[in-house]
Amino acid sequence: MKYDYLIVGSGLFGAVFAHEARERGRRCLVLERRDHIGGNVYTYRRDGINIHKYGAHIFHTSDRGVWEYINRFAEFNNYINSPVANYKGEIYNMPFNMNTFNRMWGVRTPDEARAIIERQRAEVTGQVDNLEKQAISLVGRDIFEKLVKGYTEKQWGRSCSELPPEIIRRLPVRYVYDNNYFNDRWQGIPEGGYTQIMEKLLEGTEVRLGIDFNTDRDHYRQLADRVLYTGALDEYFDYSLGHLQYRSVRFEDERIECENWQGVAVVNYTDRETPYTRVIEHRHFEKCDSPVTWISREYPVDYTVTGEPYYPVNDSANSSLYSRYRALADQDDRLILGGRLAQYAYFDMDKTIRAALDLAGRIL
Repeated sequence: MKYDYLIVGSGLFGAVFAHEARERGRRCLVLERRDHIGGNVYTYRRDGINIHKYGAHIFHTSDRGVWEYINRFAEFNNYINSPVANYKGEIYNMPFNMNTFNRMWGVRTPDEARAIIERQRAEVTGQVDNLEKQAISLVGRDIFEKLVKGYTEKQWGRSCSELPPEIIRRLPVRYVYDNNYFNDRWQGIPEGGYTQIMEKLLEGTEVRLGIDFNTDRDHYRQLADRVLYTGALDEYFDYSLGHLQYRSVRFEDERIECENWQGVAVVNYTDRETPYTRVIEHRHFEKCDSPVTWISREYPVDYTVTGEPYYPVNDSANSSLYSRYRALADQDDRLILGGRLAQYAYFDMDKTIRAALDLAGRIL
């Protein structure tokens, strides 16, 4: 059978495009190298708890169209993301807000907090040429040392003084007592997990699991008129120009015999000595009456350890290399790129859905 589109990857971008294509009468084949659909938003159920296999995914958006679109496939609860930071046993609210500042300095008013931060920001003079200077220039020395430095160095595997400032373009500082991490108009978790959404998006579309497109590209390309590729672009070209750099995450899951282990869904461990960056307790994303709980510890590693690229290292060298790969891809009018890996950028879920809908609107 000849397909209109071969879609490589069953994550959000590929699944939304497949759904829109099928709605318009196009024939699609989806190839997925993993043994399940859904990409990194995949969830599965254990002991009555929906577990986010690849880390916490909290849907948030200010795009009304995207919010209405995703709610066609699941009902969302009213979960509000309010993580906490653990620095050597000291607990701080995130994002940085008046609760954080009160805990750190004992201040009570926005003016008191602002004065301390402004005074500490002033230590950075001259060129801001690394992440440490960039962070201090945004939030001051105290917040940097306790809540940014260790977490960031674990995340990227390098000292903050060796990381480019572009990694932290902004750090939100709020002079209000508000622990809501996101500023978006809509926020929540789909009741019943994300996998149900992906199943509905891909309903009626042929999906083949456990298939690595890049092992036999010439064969699979013959199956369709055009290819929507959502994988790593350097892999598509057999790393002919060199390897793009990514950071990855190793997950360590644990079943604990209690109903509530840490009291919140997300705890960031911001000291350098704790080897993991955060702990997710999945039961707090949705209401459940399970007598046990499941947690996931997240250990940042180089992506060659897991084989799973997560976060692109968007420094100048990697951005330049990606541009060269993109130039190669642009020479192939049958090839379409979409999603975080193919575009070498980190996208929130709503931006991924919007991009897939916009692509479908342009070419279908």
